Amino acid sequence: MEKKDLIHDGSSIKIWGTDDPDKVIIGFTDDITAFYKIKKAVIKDKGVCCNGVSCITSGILQKAGVPTHFIKKISSTEQLCHKAEVIPMEVIVRNIVAGSLALRLGLEEGLIPQKPIIDLCYKSEALGDPLINDYQALALNIVGEEDLREIYRLTRKVNDTLLPVFKSIGISLVDFKIEFGHLPDGTLAMTDDITPDSARFWDIKTGERLDKDRFRHDKGHVGDAYRTVYERLKSKYDG
Repeated sequence: MEKKDLIHDGSSIKIWGTDDPDKVIIGFTDDITAFYKIKKAVIKDKGVCCNGVSCITSGILQKAGVPTHFIKKISSTEQLCHKAEVIPMEVIVRNIVAGSLALRLGLEEGLIPQKPIIDLCYKSEALGDPLINDYQALALNIVGEEDLREIYRLTRKVNDTLLPVFKSIGISLVDFKIEFGHLPDGTLAMTDDITPDSARFWDIKTGERLDKDRFRHDKGHVGDAYRTVYERLKSKYDG
């Protein structure tokens, strides 16, 4: 598959077109940012770890019946994916209270809600990716009722599938962010990646943070944390 023009030049992810108009190459970089790109750094082999975790979790989800844009891993930092028409809406699943939810509602980090909490955010950098509800999503005309129902169903399926996967390697899947879109054949699919960049992972025994929060809050050893998640997943689920 020949790599063509750069479609998306993000800090942590870059997307290139290919000689097949329906397929793209997604590459993960070693760059890391926080607080709307105010804080920046380079973490050695972060791209390798994020691509590895993404490829493994995407494969697990596909086997469980969740459609995704993922096709195959093509290098240590790149994967081949279906090109998608992405819905400008983030879906955030919270199994344990942490981060912005704790601050917004005055709750203690570590609290486990009766049921997983699902938040929606409108993807608009100019507006700061605001929280929205179902009615607002429909009013914005970014998603239809049928797709919204299916997004919730698939989101719960993603969570139900990955919770035991991470538990089996001694990691709590605290929360994660995903996006959805339509593939070239019209299929509604998950068009995002679950990695330590976009999810919170806590070691079950020690409570150690194994994700981007280490960078946000200057806890150090960011690369080691990302590597721990990847190596544990790889040892049990990759081959």
